[in-house]
Amino acid sequence: MAYSVVSKKSGTNYYLHTREVTLRGGRQQRIYYFAKKEGDGALDALPDGYVVSENPRTGLPLLKKG
Repeated sequence: MAYSVVSKKSGTNYYLHTREVTLRGGRQQRIYYFAKKEGDGALDALPDGYVVSENPRTGLPLLKKG
């Protein structure tokens, strides 16, 4: 089961995902993002050292180091 968060503003369920991307200089970097549907790259738990917060204006979840 993928890690999910419910938006306090809209009540929408969001699922945490990760993906490896290649930056312009060729360096690989892991990104984390939330999506409305569970898909490839969905995570079962929060990564160590991260916390979830919510944008008060849009209600979208954000992943922050903390």
